[in-house]
Amino acid sequence: MRLFALPVAGLLLAALAPAQLPQAQAAGIARHALNLLLQQDFTALRGTFDQTMKQGLTKQMFDAKVVPQLQALGTAEKIGQPQVYKRGPNDVAVFPIQFAKGHFQIILTINPQGEIAGLFLRPGQPATSAKWKPPPYDDPARFHSLAVTVGQTWRLPGTLLTPVGQGPFPGVVLVQGSGPGDRDETIGPNKPFRDLAEGLASKGIAVLRYDKRTLVYRQEMMSMHDVTVEQETIQDAINAVRLLQHQPKVKARRVFLLGHSLGGYLAPRIAKQDPGIAGLIILAGNARPVTQLVLMQEKELGAPPQQIAQIEKDIAKIHALKPGQQSSKLIFHAPPSYWLDLRNYHPTAVAKSLRIPMLLLQGGRDYQVTKTDFDLWKSALAGKPKVTFHLFPDLNHLFMPGEGKSTPAEYYKPGHVSVNVIEQIASWIKAEAG
Repeated sequence: MRLFALPVAGLLLAALAPAQLPQAQAAGIARHALNLLLQQDFTALRGTFDQTMKQGLTKQMFDAKVVPQLQALGTAEKIGQPQVYKRGPNDVAVFPIQFAKGHFQIILTINPQGEIAGLFLRPGQPATSAKWKPPPYDDPARFHSLAVTVGQTWRLPGTLLTPVGQGPFPGVVLVQGSGPGDRDETIGPNKPFRDLAEGLASKGIAVLRYDKRTLVYRQEMMSMHDVTVEQETIQDAINAVRLLQHQPKVKARRVFLLGHSLGGYLAPRIAKQDPGIAGLIILAGNARPVTQLVLMQEKELGAPPQQIAQIEKDIAKIHALKPGQQSSKLIFHAPPSYWLDLRNYHPTAVAKSLRIPMLLLQGGRDYQVTKTDFDLWKSALAGKPKVTFHLFPDLNHLFMPGEGKSTPAEYYKPGHVSVNVIEQIASWIKAEAG
């Protein structure tokens, strides 16, 4: 149920700075448009649109697509106060709304002229959502928890779990997916990285996880026009590996790196830059370029033609970028430097050049990084020694079980990383650690 599509992955930096327009003004413009939307007053609503929106959302489309979606949600029972952020030259107002059929967010983009430049609907976290609870495989009596800091210049808070006992133990660093994520990869009531960390620590493996730089230093990162994945992910991952290698109860030469989603995509590059990494665990890492993934996700989720056309235009802008080009204008939430840096990065080719063991896991119900990517990894690494693949048919992008087609709303249902994933990773690490 969406009016227009949002990249569900929360791709790349996606770090939102304070609003450009006065916050009250942006919120007022957005609330007026929201009221017209909920009243299904298309004529008045259209009067708030910029030219692109006027061309993209016709009366026919509004009646055929938007109205049925709104009617399916039922009455808007409660509208919360919006959060207003800056995204590029525009302002974004996010309204949490409790409809009769569930909790959703309506997001409106306001351009510098005060016109509505975007209108989105996405599932929201229910107001009465459950809190994270330990999974059955979590045994706190089997590990110690310690607060640590990753890095010196960009200091990131983290958590180190070490098994009870003399050691030394094999270790693993967890590298998050896209967006400004916390150390637990929290989404709604779910914390897949906490599941992984405490599940693996319960099985005798030291685990280090940490908050992303784009979360801890949002403002500083947004002010930089030359950001790449080096600053977003790679430098901090290498710092975390070295921190874990220097722990007295950890086998320094048996520290592995686990990357999820974007972290999995970048894992080969991280290992190429740090030969001390003992092996890679890639969970739902895309083999295709990120831009292809954005387009695929939006098509999979049924984005309307005009939204697909806009994404294709943005991808064309990325392809047209010149080496060394810098700009404050973002494309898919990231500056030109980000895309230029990734232009010649091919994760499967880099992985093929590595001489370390690798474990690649994929959820069969994952709509964000699909079996297509998994098969590309398998094809590229076919015949390479010490590479293991495992597909879990019933798991989604978070490696949590479910049935039927996975959707964004599923991420807000309480769940846990499958115990089969925990066991697969733990047994593989122990076997490779010797």
